[in-house]
Amino acid sequence: MPATYLSIEDAKHRQGLRMVVVAGLPSPWSEAAKGILHIKNVTWTGVYLDPSNNDMAEWTGSRSAPVIMYNDEPPRPGWEQILLLAERLSPEPSLLPFDPETKAQAMGFCHEICGEMGLGWVRRLNSVHNGLTGEGGFPKPIAQYLAQKYGYQKQQGLEYEARVISLLNMLAEHLHKQRDKGEHFYIGAKLSAVDIYSATFMAYFKPLAAEHSPMPDSIRSAFESMSEQITAALNPILIEHRDFIYSEYLELPPV
Repeated sequence: MPATYLSIEDAKHRQGLRMVVVAGLPSPWSEAAKGILHIKNVTWTGVYLDPSNNDMAEWTGSRSAPVIMYNDEPPRPGWEQILLLAERLSPEPSLLPFDPETKAQAMGFCHEICGEMGLGWVRRLNSVHNGLTGEGGFPKPIAQYLAQKYGYQKQQGLEYEARVISLLNMLAEHLHKQRDKGEHFYIGAKLSAVDIYSATFMAYFKPLAAEHSPMPDSIRSAFESMSEQITAALNPILIEHRDFIYSEYLELPPV
């Protein structure tokens, strides 16, 4: 069931689960958090991010999204914190393996997709670099804002691209190994958080069709703008996996 969205003033005075999310485009971190709560059938109230709102920043401790606020507990701004809270609130279906070694493998994949210098992080910096150097990517005003916010370094432009390619190759290779075993998922024979993150983060490379995932044309163009090297590394199995996970488990991003 779609979330109800409230003003920050109304959300602050509620209990339960409230989540600040990006509006108007499929931010992979926000869409992954929504997907996790959807699969676990956890009810939540939404608030759209306003980075300029000082009251919101004070409440959440962040000018980014997603951030989860649960009752009177401290804000949870990180993908890992959000995932672990969801596991606590709704243990079934679990999105992390019970076996410690397999769980560590799953969390490692999650970090390489969601974490600092993971796939989403370096792809964003890659798009910043392209926007600032006139090679596609984000429109220049957006690129300048994100560059300052996320520690962009011009001299590392080639390193960002190389890291993106390395991570895409790693994920695709693992999915091919799984497919050779007759499996559709990253970890064993069941859905895990890794599948959700991989599916939602493909928006940074090949967004869902406009009728399913509306966004400004400039952002869609930025997401789809890739070098020949990154295009070659975007193995079809990654998009096939994305489409499978969306068709079987996830809601389409809201209008």
